[in-house]
Amino acid sequence: MASPLPHSAQTELPDHFVDLRSDTVTRPTEAMLEAMRAAPIGDDGLDGDPSVRQLESTVAARLGKDAGLFVPSCTMANLLAVLAQTASREQVVLESNAHMYTSERGAATFTNLFYLGVPGVDGAMDLERLAEGVQGGGHKLKTSLVAMETSHNNAAGAVPPLDYMRAVHELAAARGIAVHLDGARLFNAAVALDVAPQAVACHADTVSLCLSKGLSAPVGAVLGGPAVVIERARTLRRMIGGTQRQAGLMAAAGLYAVEHMGARLAQDHARARRLSDGVNAAQGVLRATVPQTNIVQLDVSRSGRDSATWVRDLEAAGLAVRPWGAGRLRCVTHRHIEDSHIERALASIRAVLARHGQA
Repeated sequence: MASPLPHSAQTELPDHFVDLRSDTVTRPTEAMLEAMRAAPIGDDGLDGDPSVRQLESTVAARLGKDAGLFVPSCTMANLLAVLAQTASREQVVLESNAHMYTSERGAATFTNLFYLGVPGVDGAMDLERLAEGVQGGGHKLKTSLVAMETSHNNAAGAVPPLDYMRAVHELAAARGIAVHLDGARLFNAAVALDVAPQAVACHADTVSLCLSKGLSAPVGAVLGGPAVVIERARTLRRMIGGTQRQAGLMAAAGLYAVEHMGARLAQDHARARRLSDGVNAAQGVLRATVPQTNIVQLDVSRSGRDSATWVRDLEAAGLAVRPWGAGRLRCVTHRHIEDSHIERALASIRAVLARHGQA
């Protein structure tokens, strides 16, 4: 799980910085802002908002689901998927490094659910351990939900194979267990696999999609799934304070993002690979993961300095990254990163290495 950002990195960075902290720093395009200005709006908490309804139906269609629900964040979408498909004192099973497990399972303190982490490789659960984990009866809790993630944040943006996702879905379905997909970066996964988003989403009953990462919308997520589940989630959304009023302003940005911003994600993936290749070509104390998508993790454990120190040193050299545990850094490419920024990022890394006699 990520360590907190240093104070200096929590504010907006100067223009001369290369910002690889996250794809959440992306800003709306001019066309997206214009769509927001022109959006028809209503009250989504009363009789509905037309732009929200259009976003929900469009995303549902793109994911191959009956219905969609617009919410402020993907964390809320995942929580609603859990609440709408489980009951108190039941179990949710997911990969032990999944974002829903490492960063969101605090929700269990008020959902009264138990989260079971299953070991995996590159974000994919061991299927035998999964089968053991979902066995109920006797003293064991009933498993009501299995969750997957793609692309997988903590596994350096790995994209589990579709055959694996199909196997998980079939295993769960045979036991009457629903499957949820944390698809915060689902469009990245689809681009990496060279398939339509629906080809990924079809291996889960419910799917969350974040609009404010690589797709560049300012805020929001959509939960897609069966109509009865989404209607239940809509009621729950109100209960946890997720109802928004003139939400069409944000929904219009999300709609533009879904319709126009997915194809360019391949550029982010290519630049992430360029960053990884540049670090690994030096054959020094740093090693970079080989990315499938737009996330690169840098192993700094052999440098003699922890990730927090590296964050400070790199920031002084003009590069903003995030600590990812004590011995790793996370770098994420996005729409505001060009080829020249990757060269500047590599130059910043080389400068820090040289300063410590490790170039």
